[in-house]
Amino acid sequence: MARAADLSKAAGVFVRRFPDEKGGGGEEPSSLKAATRRLVLTLAIALVALALWDSFIVYPFRVFVVFLHEISHGIAAVLTGGRIVAIGLTFDEGGVCVTDGGSRFWILNAGYLGSLARGVFFLLVGARPGRARPLVACVGAFTLVVTLLYVRTPFGILYGLATGAALLAVARRLSTGVSEVLLAAIGVVSCLYAVWDVASDVLLRDVSGSDASALALVTRIPAFLWGSAWVAISIAVLILTLRRLAGRALLVALLLVAPGIALYNRWGRAVGPPDFGAST
Repeated sequence: MARAADLSKAAGVFVRRFPDEKGGGGEEPSSLKAATRRLVLTLAIALVALALWDSFIVYPFRVFVVFLHEISHGIAAVLTGGRIVAIGLTFDEGGVCVTDGGSRFWILNAGYLGSLARGVFFLLVGARPGRARPLVACVGAFTLVVTLLYVRTPFGILYGLATGAALLAVARRLSTGVSEVLLAAIGVVSCLYAVWDVASDVLLRDVSGSDASALALVTRIPAFLWGSAWVAISIAVLILTLRRLAGRALLVALLLVAPGIALYNRWGRAVGPPDFGAST
C-alpha cells in the first residue's frame, strides 16, 4: 500500500509539472511563458530602437541616457568625497557633469558603467510583477529632484521637468503594462549606448574629451584599453542579463537579434552618438 501511495504521489507531481494536452497550466510552462514574454519584449524594443535610432521616437530615450550618464558621474563624486556643482544637457544630446573633489578615477569610470548598471536594473526589476509602476514613479521623482537641484542649462531644465512629470503621470494613470514597456525601453537604450558610444568614440575613432581620453591622462593607460575594457564588461553584462531574463532561451535571443543587427548595419543610416562631456 505504501508503495502504491508513493507512486500515486509521484504521478500527481508529474501531472502538475507536465500537464496533459487538454489543458492545465503546470509550473514550468507558466514560467517558460513569462520568460519568453520578457525576452520577446526586450528583443522587440532593441530592434525597434536600432531601426528608428535617428527618429524623434527614440530621441527622448537617448537624451535620458545622457542624463543617466552625467548623474552617474555626479553620484561617483559624492560617494568618493566630492560634490556635484552642475549638470548640463543640450538639444544635440551633449552632456556634462561638473564636480568638485572626489576620486577622478571613479568619477570617469562611472559614466558608461553607471548607465549600463541602470539599464540592466530597469530591465530586471521592471520584469518583476508589481514592481514596474513604483519604479517608474521613483525614477520620475528622482529626475525632478536632480533637475531642480543641479541642472543649469535651459534645455536640460525643460527636459528634466517634462520627463519627470511624464514618468510620474505614467506610473499613476496608466496600466502596469505601460510601465513595463517604458522601463524596458529605457533599459535597452541605456545598454545599447553603453556599447555603441564607447566603440564609436574610442575604438572606431579617437574623440578628444571623451571619458576614456580623460581617464588615460589620469592613469597613463591608453584610452583604447579603457574603451576595450568597458565594451567587454558591457557585452558580458548584457549576456548575463539575457540569461537572467530568459534562461535557456538565450540561443533564441541571439538568433533573433543577429539578423536585425546585420540588416541595420547593412542598410541602416549611420548615426553618431552624442558627445558625453567628461566630468571635471
